Amino acid sequence: MGKPIPLCALLCLLLFPCGQVIMNITKVEATSNVHIVYLGETQHDDPMLTANSHHDMLASVVGSKEIASELMVYSYKHGFSGFAAKFTESQAQKVAELPGVVRVIPNSLHRIQTTRSWDFLGLSAHSPVNTLHNSSMGDGVIIGVLDTGIWPEAKSFSDKGLGPIPSHWKGVCESGKRFKAKSHCNRKIIGARWFVEGLVAEYGQPLNISGNREFLSPRDANGHGTHTASTAAGTFVHNVSYRGLGHGTIRGGAPRARLAIYKVCWNVLGGQCSSADILKAFDEAIHDGVDVLSLSIGSSIPLFSDIDERDGIATGSFHAVAKGITVVCGAANDGPFAQTVQNSAPWILTVAASSMDRAFPTPITLGNNKTFLGQAIYTGKEIGFSSLIYPEAKGLNPNSAGVCQSLSVDNSMVAGKVVLCFTTMNLGAVRSAAEVVKEAGGVGLIVAKNPGEALYPCTDGFPCVEVDYEIGTRILFYIRSTRSPVVKLSPSKTIVGEPVLAKVAHFSSRGPNSIAPAILKPDIAAPGVNILAATSPLDRFQDGGYAMHSGTSMATPHVSGIAALLKAIHPDWSPAAIKSAIVTTAWRNNPSGFPVFAEGSPQKLADPFDYGGGITNPNGAAQPGLVYDMATDDYVNYLCAMAYNNTAISRLTGNPTVCPTEGPSILNINLPSITIPNLRNSTTLTRTVTNVGASTSIYRAVIEPPFGTSVSVEPNVLVFDRKTKKLTFSVTVNAAHQVNTGYFFGSITWTDGVHTVRTPLSVRTEISQPYIDEN
Repeated sequence: MGKPIPLCALLCLLLFPCGQVIMNITKVEATSNVHIVYLGETQHDDPMLTANSHHDMLASVVGSKEIASELMVYSYKHGFSGFAAKFTESQAQKVAELPGVVRVIPNSLHRIQTTRSWDFLGLSAHSPVNTLHNSSMGDGVIIGVLDTGIWPEAKSFSDKGLGPIPSHWKGVCESGKRFKAKSHCNRKIIGARWFVEGLVAEYGQPLNISGNREFLSPRDANGHGTHTASTAAGTFVHNVSYRGLGHGTIRGGAPRARLAIYKVCWNVLGGQCSSADILKAFDEAIHDGVDVLSLSIGSSIPLFSDIDERDGIATGSFHAVAKGITVVCGAANDGPFAQTVQNSAPWILTVAASSMDRAFPTPITLGNNKTFLGQAIYTGKEIGFSSLIYPEAKGLNPNSAGVCQSLSVDNSMVAGKVVLCFTTMNLGAVRSAAEVVKEAGGVGLIVAKNPGEALYPCTDGFPCVEVDYEIGTRILFYIRSTRSPVVKLSPSKTIVGEPVLAKVAHFSSRGPNSIAPAILKPDIAAPGVNILAATSPLDRFQDGGYAMHSGTSMATPHVSGIAALLKAIHPDWSPAAIKSAIVTTAWRNNPSGFPVFAEGSPQKLADPFDYGGGITNPNGAAQPGLVYDMATDDYVNYLCAMAYNNTAISRLTGNPTVCPTEGPSILNINLPSITIPNLRNSTTLTRTVTNVGASTSIYRAVIEPPFGTSVSVEPNVLVFDRKTKKLTFSVTVNAAHQVNTGYFFGSITWTDGVHTVRTPLSVRTEISQPYIDEN
């Protein structure tokens, strides 16, 4: 046997001209990076064979199995096929060109992160310069939460590291059933009260008559209030996940803010809150010294008027805002239908729900080796290839048996099988179908439904995977074209970042405002889909004291937390200024640059009736440049513009009020948005902006006119100096065509090169009514 050939020479002989090889080896050592080679689903069930194939593939690129063993980092051989290895860029390109390679992905470094929503909004705790840190995490600000109470033992409400209770706090902590003021209130939960008399008077029975557990105290028997409170102001809790998904550190938006709990909603008849109790809570909260009030509470369509005391939220919030308290409310969950938005008074900051850049893809592999990605919260064992059925009825309507909410199956049909069903309904249909399939001995459920990202686990971890109608139909065609269809259901995974785009949630209620179409609602959107936060152990969805919930209820405390951060940075800002800053700096695009869509039928580009100004951007809101400010007199002008009578307005404001004979135009209310519901020819309106940036600033107008209109601004340049803090401008909107239309959307943006102050503009044109001579 001859003398062994040195590795360098061997490489020279096989691959390169010899003069180049030393330099190239040095370069390899300096620039090799880990890449992930994704090969899709595993081709067989033997993990050893899969791993060997990975090594062979790597060896074919790097030259030998020995080198491949040194460069291999991981072999993925169970849930999917692929491997991670150290490559140069040229080697990564070569492997990407090999047969069977789906994608080669550069590795990226990840920190242990929050349960995502706050990082998505730009408030990472790891960034030294953002609104979170500039506000000292909301320290000294008090957030009042009107909800179902609180579970004080949750780690999210630890007061470790907090200083004294803010000096402006005047509230109390009340004891009650299983709630002791001395031990359950602390420097985080600085106040806790409960209000039930109004509900008991209406209900007429003891609260526990329905069989639902409840406590006559601030203690939360439902979980909703604990979830919203911890989302707004919970402290850092590490190593949290929900059934293994969304793993990371949970916290609230303002982790050092203090909480004042007002239990006004009770665990009866699905969760009920009396207007009387709500008003009393508002009353006490105003006295107690809260800075922000968060209400994830709504009513139903049709809405009560702004001056009707039966809408305890509109009435109570008017008084709170008059005292300088920002009031944040949910838009409701009746989307995607138009005119369903609630909490529509202009003094309220009304929040729509969006998803974020996180998803829980769940692979569905058919017997023909095609894999589809559904969505689920399923972390159990893989359901290996099992028979797949779609129940079909005899007769003229064979699809009737496959409707999820009325599944017609029996044990002999379903036992040991995965069932496919279709529904036009929501969570209730999914859960009821899962119960039916499980009871009949089935091993899994695939639900085809309207696309939507809000997920809940099915009972006892039963695998129920959601897909849209397109994927559901393709699975159905496979079933109908195959003698023995089979399917494999794999556990859900967590993915975050650029591949996942945030959308306005399907359920989020939409504008226009059904009370006052000229007042844009909702104002803003925030993450409200699959939000992981603390909950009550009595929450039926809880896992280790935490739950993943969806709704505008979850979006609302995100904005409440942001409002607390802004209040900490700008303690002199009014509620209107805080609202303006949030609305005018919002995102219309995802961080990747792609526009935000709104879920619905069909999915579409989001507009102001879906998300107001856009998705909240807290770092932008902290330095908005200009704000559209308002005071109580401005809200009284709104009430007069709505033609409410003087007596009713006086009753709401608590002061004698006489509206002018010629009432003010509702279009001139100084909101950070402009909505013209009935443009006939031309209209002119005014707005006033206050400079909150550099004292010497010049802003220029950038106009994006809605389709079918021309828009002008006068003046189109605003010059601020040390003496000039406020400036008024007029906006003239002309209809280009005399036709009735739906709404079209645009914007007016003021920019000084640093700040971008965007006002959403929504316009609907209509033909002027012809003059009718009745003589």
